[in-house]
Amino acid sequence: MGIISLEKSNHLYWLGRYSERAFTTIRTFMDAYDTMLDQDPNAYKHICEKLHIPDVYGSKEVFIINYLFDETDPNSVYSNLSRACDNASVMRDMISSTALGYIQLALDVMEDAKRETFCLLHLQQVLDDLYAFWGSIDDYVESSACRNIMKTGRYIERLDLYIRLDYDRKAMELAYERMAYRLQRSRAAYNEQDFKIVSDAINNKKGGNLCSILPNLNNIFKD
Repeated sequence: MGIISLEKSNHLYWLGRYSERAFTTIRTFMDAYDTMLDQDPNAYKHICEKLHIPDVYGSKEVFIINYLFDETDPNSVYSNLSRACDNASVMRDMISSTALGYIQLALDVMEDAKRETFCLLHLQQVLDDLYAFWGSIDDYVESSACRNIMKTGRYIERLDLYIRLDYDRKAMELAYERMAYRLQRSRAAYNEQDFKIVSDAINNKKGGNLCSILPNLNNIFKD
């Protein structure tokens, strides 16, 4: 395959980001779900604060439904999956109908869960569909540049969320290493100064709040 256009590169990059955003935020929700129900009904507020989401919910009951399923909420899991599906649809010819199908399956599960009595098994199925999506990308996408651009977006998003959510430092370092590996092999244009700032901060290993580098992280890829 020849050079990937800027427009297609942008779709691939954001497909990677939105699919990872849905995946990691689902895991975050699942971890907090029991706490919200049994221990701290305001636990959802901590999620909103860390992710810089305005608390428009007012209660755990509203949060559980709207954060997962509200298509008018730009921060909801449903909205992020929908945006991933939109980008995948545009890039069907490059990522394969099989890969697109797994994103659509994940969105269909969210639709079913919205109509039925919600349970965590629905979310686990969405996670499984997203795992299958990434497996199909490795199997069906012939262009290494295409795969690397998508995975650059995936790991930039993962590192962004891990920083916001105060993940273990080793998890952040691994996300950074994967992002750097894919970025360098994508042959895409990127902002070297921002990349260096992120690299220096992650590899410093002195701890501390890394939120200050989020603007640099999100400016690395020239989309």
